[in-house]
Amino acid sequence: MKNFKIIVFVIAFTNLVYCLSAQTAGTLTISATTSGTGSSDYGTKNVSSMWVEDSSGKFLKTLLAFASERKQYLLAWKTKTTIAGSPYNTVDAVTGATQMSHGTRTCTWNGKNRLQELVADGTYTLKMELTDNDGKKQNLASFQFVKGNAEQTLSPSTTSGFSNISIKWTPSTPAGIDETELANLYSLYPNPAKSWLFVSGNDIAEIEIFNFDGNRVLVSSSQKLNVSKLAKGIYFAKIKTERGSFVKKIIK
Repeated sequence: MKNFKIIVFVIAFTNLVYCLSAQTAGTLTISATTSGTGSSDYGTKNVSSMWVEDSSGKFLKTLLAFASERKQYLLAWKTKTTIAGSPYNTVDAVTGATQMSHGTRTCTWNGKNRLQELVADGTYTLKMELTDNDGKKQNLASFQFVKGNAEQTLSPSTTSGFSNISIKWTPSTPAGIDETELANLYSLYPNPAKSWLFVSGNDIAEIEIFNFDGNRVLVSSSQKLNVSKLAKGIYFAKIKTERGSFVKKIIK
């Protein structure tokens, strides 16, 4: 029974550390050529949008929106942003008016949501929507990609409304240093901690403390944290630096 408890603890610890630490920064580069259906009352005039959703279909961020007075015809984008509580959200997106003709559309994603928070690594969905200026023909395409520490290049087949599609995720993790090596460059002391916890290093951006259930209980931009009010137990410190993030176990 004792060995079983140890195994369960190790598995839980490993899973929690992975969930806390796997937030690779990088850039998703997208390019696609739009095409019409020939059914529009306005010729080649068109509106389009691109955005990212998580694995559950939740809207994260708009990447491109070429629409102004006709944006209501981008029905899928309108619905997703409205559900997210931010209709037609275009924070940091490539934006423009209704396009007079079809052509190549390009944009990028920095791995963050609309609140500028770096999201966890995993599988995400890129959505592309195109409609003629009168909204008669809707074209919606979906492409899954993996955000992580490995580069990924996709060249999907032509779909309704889009061709010459290119999707590339490029992680920005510094070459030659992994999370273990990064963690060895910093220290947390004293550990176990009683009242104060100190973190060494001169490029630390943020420190988050999580309990064993994965709930964040403390966050600070200072390298000196007051942990006196935390209950005794095992915690995990996620340290974000200019060179990346890593997780260390601490005991209170």
